[in-house]
Order: sequence, then structure tokens, then C-alpha cells
Amino acid sequence: QVQLVESGGGSVQPGGSLVLSCTGSGNGHDLFAMGWYRQAPGKQRELVATITVTGWTNYGDSVKGRFTISRDKGKHTVQLQMTDLKPEDTAVYYCTSASTRTEVVNGVGTWGQGTQVTVSS
Repeated sequence: QVQLVESGGGSVQPGGSLVLSCTGSGNGHDLFAMGWYRQAPGKQRELVATITVTGWTNYGDSVKGRFTISRDKGKHTVQLQMTDLKPEDTAVYYCTSASTRTEVVNGVGTWGQGTQVTVSS
């Protein structure tokens, strides 16, 4: 059984940066693909970024060019580097993992508990 632990959330002013981390443990097969989603109050959960063990990545349109997902080789740890943060980036950010990138993109993997990111002046 996979467990995901997120860290790195917090508050930042517009234009600032934050780094989120997620460490996975358990069956490596189910950690092939990892990613981040976010959910703002009153809104649906939104895909932020995905990365696989092989290095394939994809990003949600709203974060392209501002966020970067990376993964430690040989480890089940992913980081989300967030720059030029905007108030609309305020949300709870959830780490997720699955055995395929399709499952992560479709939002049917295992979930972490979430970490709050608040962007406000």
C-alpha cells in the first residue's frame, strides 16, 4: 500500500516562490507516475503537473512556464517548484501516484493528505 507525505506549503506574496515536496513509500510499481493536483474552495480538483520514473512530464495550462516538477532518480520523491505565484494559485495541493501516467492524469491514483498554499498580499 502506497503512502504519500507532502511538505512545503505556506503563505507567500504574489510573485513569490514556493517548493512543495512529496515522498512516497510502498509498492514501487504504484509509484511509477507521481503528480500534483490542487483544489481551491468551491472548485473542482485540478491537475497541476505529472512526472514518471522515465522523466515524462505534463502540466496544466494555468501553470505552464511558472511551475516545474522534478523527481529524484531512484527515489520516490517529487518536487514542485512554483514561481511567479498568483492569488489564483491559492489552493490545497495534493500529491498523487499510480502505476501509469494515465491513472494520474485521470485522477484515480493514491492521494496524500494535502498541503495548503496561500498567495496573498
